[in-house]
Amino acid sequence: MSAPDEPTVADLSEDELLARIFPHLPRGSRTLVPPGDDAAVVHAPDGRVVVSTDVLVEGRHFRRDWSSGEDVGHRAAAQNLADVAAMGAVPTALVVALVAPGDLPASWVTGLARGLGQACAPLDVGVVGGDLSGGPAVVVAVTVHGDLAGRAPVLRSGARPGDVVAHAGVQGRSAAGLALLLAGHADADAGLVHAYRRPEPPLPAGPAAADAGATAMLDVSDGLLRDAGRIARASGVVLDLDEPASAFAGDLERLAEAAALLGADPREWVLAGGEDHGLLATFPPGTALPPPFRAVGRVAAVGTGTAGVLVEGREPDVRTSGWDHFAR
Repeated sequence: MSAPDEPTVADLSEDELLARIFPHLPRGSRTLVPPGDDAAVVHAPDGRVVVSTDVLVEGRHFRRDWSSGEDVGHRAAAQNLADVAAMGAVPTALVVALVAPGDLPASWVTGLARGLGQACAPLDVGVVGGDLSGGPAVVVAVTVHGDLAGRAPVLRSGARPGDVVAHAGVQGRSAAGLALLLAGHADADAGLVHAYRRPEPPLPAGPAAADAGATAMLDVSDGLLRDAGRIARASGVVLDLDEPASAFAGDLERLAEAAALLGADPREWVLAGGEDHGLLATFPPGTALPPPFRAVGRVAAVGTGTAGVLVEGREPDVRTSGWDHFAR
């Protein structure tokens, strides 16, 4: 709820609201024509543009009583920037569309703009335009553009038997932060809750992996098992992951206290928890893995089975395989 003297979206014209938003949005050095015209113009020296879109829906992907406008802006940027990095590209620009109910405080919208700017400005990524509309709930739609800088895009379909499976970033922390919020223990571990509200993908690792010869890669957004399965099916192989106790020992240690508080299994957060936006990639055997990638498994041939994911050669023994947007 807004304070009695605080304007809401309905109290302002579109131009007045935009005047509050624009000062917080970085231009980026590749932006040739910034917001203000019918469309922006962004320099694309490679001649190819990497494009991805994500949507955050209030009540489905975030709650305003859990996340500030800054949190949602940062998160919306991070998950899109990670998609571009996972292709081996460098993000260059974002376009953002916002649907807002009339009673939404204008300060929440300017907070959203600040969060977008805080995530993008250090990376020289411009927020170059978008759209505003009214609606019954807050919806934030972000389209990101990226530059391959002469690289071949790294697809999900290139993993081959014998490749090393490697991961960059953290795993399970966003899921643990969400679990703490759901249980009413937001104050128990501010770091894990922050990881849910404002994930920090290892963005430079994407182009570094492409330069090192990565054969397949994706952003781990829906859970390690679910996303590893996407590489496996696209490539027609089996991804055999190492036991988390060895491959993700540091993550398990970080999650142990929250898991004990909630009576949860931190191994499930590591294997099935999403929205940390780390990068999962495969590399030819013998490749010097670019930091912060570390080996977490190997690629095997399908044999008599089907393409999919194993953990130490066995079917994963977890209750859920990750996030599904349409699961009930």
